[in-house]
Amino acid sequence: MDKKYFAVAALGLALLYSSTSLAAGKDGVAAVVNGKAVKVSDIQTAYNANPSVKEQTSFNDFYEKTLDIFVDGEIVYQAAAAAGIPESKEYAEQLKGLKQELARKMYLEKQVKGKVSDAAVKKLYNDYKDTFKGEQEIKAKHILVDSEAKAREVIEKLNKNGGFDKLAKEYSKEPADLGYFSKGMMVPSFEDAAFKLKKGQYTKTPVQTQFGYHVILVEDIRTAKPEDFKTIEPKLKQMLAQKSLGDVIKDLQNKATVVKYDVKGKEIK
Repeated sequence: MDKKYFAVAALGLALLYSSTSLAAGKDGVAAVVNGKAVKVSDIQTAYNANPSVKEQTSFNDFYEKTLDIFVDGEIVYQAAAAAGIPESKEYAEQLKGLKQELARKMYLEKQVKGKVSDAAVKKLYNDYKDTFKGEQEIKAKHILVDSEAKAREVIEKLNKNGGFDKLAKEYSKEPADLGYFSKGMMVPSFEDAAFKLKKGQYTKTPVQTQFGYHVILVEDIRTAKPEDFKTIEPKLKQMLAQKSLGDVIKDLQNKATVVKYDVKGKEIK
């Protein structure tokens, strides 16, 4: 993984999370900076708090890549402490804001977590399958050129059994493969021409769009099917989390008594 990514993740998490004792390293100590211990548990907590990092690397690898970052963080903190930063008025004001922000974040995460259950995700998936409408999709390639004459030249070579992929590499201004798409995803003139073709056919005349002139080949035609549960599960969880977050905030707003004033101190009705 990118070391810069580790730096951002580790440094941010090290500031937010406190440590607990862990029997690792040298008696649980990862490093000693000017007599002050940097604990393995600090690094472990940061690692555990970042699921995307855990999915891509082992703790040992994370430890090796971030140890210097935690050490540098301790060095800078000691310098800040020596400069009297923790006793300053500005520090106290910013710390108050950070504490409030962390409290809000933790509260909302706790409220949302309880609503994004396996049963709720499965129900949302079943609703998605029940209401899914299978539209026709085509898998196509195209060769995009600047002029109609050039497009006709490509078509003439295709008519003489020229390979589409070979001609695409020779002529096309952009990658040939467009993958699967349904109606409404492409510009109208391109879409109209593509959906008139049968599997294996290509356009016999150039298709003009604002991007240039296209020669289109349809490789496959199918009816779209619902995505399988494992593929769409992360999206469903995100949808549920967003909805739940909105519901939690709306419920709190409804229960709260709020009086607002404009900049001149007049109550806003």
